[in-house]
Amino acid sequence: MKNFLTHYLEEERKRNDGEISSLGPVVTISRECGCSAKRIATKLSKILTGYNYLSETKTEVEWNWVSKDLIDVAASELEMEPEEIKSVMLGEVRRSIHEIATAFSPSKVYDSEDQQVIDTIKTVVRNIAEAGHYIIVGRAASVIAQDIPQRLSIRLQAPLEWRINRIMQISNLSWAEAEEYVIEIDRQRNLFVEHVAGRKLDSCDFDLIFNYSTIPDDQIVDVIVNVLKNKKIITNSEED
Repeated sequence: MKNFLTHYLEEERKRNDGEISSLGPVVTISRECGCSAKRIATKLSKILTGYNYLSETKTEVEWNWVSKDLIDVAASELEMEPEEIKSVMLGEVRRSIHEIATAFSPSKVYDSEDQQVIDTIKTVVRNIAEAGHYIIVGRAASVIAQDIPQRLSIRLQAPLEWRINRIMQISNLSWAEAEEYVIEIDRQRNLFVEHVAGRKLDSCDFDLIFNYSTIPDDQIVDVIVNVLKNKKIITNSEED
């Protein structure tokens, strides 16, 4: 987290000094519970960094991916504990099934302190998206960065039964516990994103939607890279 925070502060300085003249590029990944966006983001960041090096400018700017780091930065700016930030976002909170199920009422109403956290997360995500060369997992990034020209928005989804089975396997839960977990985490994430967007999202909010249960990670990454190339978001001098 320390390295990311240092980099974030440096990007903030460049922005304030007018050294950043263009927005992006950025890739956002939204996912249903049980779909491993982090594996996709890790593979993708390495490949895109390689494309940067092979471009005409031979830039050595790395592509990085972020997820939980955003919570830590927001916590630092608000002088709060990361767990307090998570309690508002509820995307990655590690609690018992019972605690997760009772954390929110069916229609969450955010108070003023919650809104301060949400506004800070939005600012952090937006600044990172504008700085560019980032893959942002979750945190409503697809909505927050939707007007950045050099952007690609990804959605990973899969049938509910498949996702329940996967959570059972990786978390050693019973079917009932895994089902409750998946449904509740999906609901919590949707509440947060819908609050940020001011509406429910649909398929038109994403550039690419993958069925994670039928397409392997490497094939998903290949498609993403090819679309980024076709949209001229990344280039390779050997292909020009």
